[in-house]
Amino acid sequence: MPDHSTPNLPSNDFGRTETFYNALGFQTKYREDGWMILERGKLIVEFFPMKIDPKKSSFSVCFRVDDLDALHSAFASAAIPENQRKSLRLTAIKTEPHGIRIFYMGDPDGSLIRCLDNTYAP
Repeated sequence: MPDHSTPNLPSNDFGRTETFYNALGFQTKYREDGWMILERGKLIVEFFPMKIDPKKSSFSVCFRVDDLDALHSAFASAAIPENQRKSLRLTAIKTEPHGIRIFYMGDPDGSLIRCLDNTYAP
């Protein structure tokens, strides 16, 4: 297996977290009271239970993908309730000053999801 990482994020409620990430195309690979693992192709994120104020979270994850446009399209069309869409802040794809293409989104527990274009080469 090539090198990889599995970032760990907090979840106030595994059910809510699972529903949100399932809508983004992630599948539940493992779940028990103290841990949950979700996968979307090679994107893997693991969750631990933690009471956290989403407005004060400083947790984040980076998803680096070869087709950023397809991922953005999938996230934009996800079945996320309209009242949550405003607080979860899916941004447009933009090019940062250093040249990398990126978009951002928040999850229900305030974790920042950064999605970056793998094809960038400085």
